[in-house]
Amino acid sequence: MAVDLKALQDDVLRISDIYAAEHGIDRSGDWALLKLQEELGELTAEHLRVSGRARGQADVQAQGDEAADVLGMLLIYCDGAGIDLEAAMRRKWLKWLETT
Repeated sequence: MAVDLKALQDDVLRISDIYAAEHGIDRSGDWALLKLQEELGELTAEHLRVSGRARGQADVQAQGDEAADVLGMLLIYCDGAGIDLEAAMRRKWLKWLETT
C-alpha cells in the first residue's frame, strides 16, 4: 500500500490537535522536537528489549508502535518548522536513484 506523505501528515496533525485539546497540552516552541526525542527514546527501549539487551518482555508490536510514534512526531515537527519533508527526501535521498 502506497502512502501519500502529505495526506499522512495532515491526518497526524488533525489527530495531534484533537489529543492536545482533550489533554490541555501546550504544543508551542520546541514541544515537537522534545516529543520526537522522547518517542525515539521509547523506540530505543523497545529495540533493546526485542534484541535481548534489556530486561522486560520483548514485544515486536510495541516496537512498531513506537516507530509509528517517531514518524508521527517527525511529521508534526516538520510541519511546525516549515520543512517540506517530501522535497527534502527527494533532495537528500531519492537523488541517488536518478544516477542508477
